[in-house]
Amino acid sequence: MQPLTETEVRASLINCSAEEAAQLNLPSWFHDAPWDDLDYLGWIDPKAERRAYIIADGGLVGIRLRVPHQPAAARRTTMCALCLTTRPGGGVSLMAAPRAGDAAARLNTIGTYVCNDLACSLYIRGMRSPGRGIPARETIDVRGSVLRLRANLAAFLSRVVGEEVTTARGT
Repeated sequence: MQPLTETEVRASLINCSAEEAAQLNLPSWFHDAPWDDLDYLGWIDPKAERRAYIIADGGLVGIRLRVPHQPAAARRTTMCALCLTTRPGGGVSLMAAPRAGDAAARLNTIGTYVCNDLACSLYIRGMRSPGRGIPARETIDVRGSVLRLRANLAAFLSRVVGEEVTTARGT
C-alpha cells in the first residue's frame, strides 16, 4: 500500500459525514505504519473503541465500521472473512458498516467477520501470530493470500458502496 496522508484518509470515507470523518482519531502508529506490508489501512479508533476504519488503497475508498461489545471470553475459534485467518478466543468479530448513499438513509448495514485488530495483512505475511491453537494450513503462497485478501476486501467494500471497488492502486 502507498503511504497516505491524514487528509487522504478523512476524504476517503464514503459511509459517514464530513463531520464524522473530521472526528476520527488516527492510530498512534499511523506515521510509522508498515505501508509496504499493508493491503489496506485498518484500525480501531483509539478514543472510541466501538468505531473502526478500513481504507483500501485502490481509489482510496474508506469505510467506518461499528465494532461490537466483546464478550468476556469467547471460547470458539472463528475465521476472518477477509484474510481467512483462524483466531481463537474471540479474535474475530462481526463488524458492521453503514451502507453508503441512499441505502444509508434507510439505515442499511453490511457486516462481515474481521480480525479484531484489523491486522489481516500482517497475519498473512507471518508478521503477526494469530494466537494459540493450531493454525489452518494454507495451500497457497503469500502472494496468493494477498490476492485473496484484496479480492475479499473489494467484495465487502463493493457491498457497502453499492458498486464495484478495487483495492490496489497501481496494480
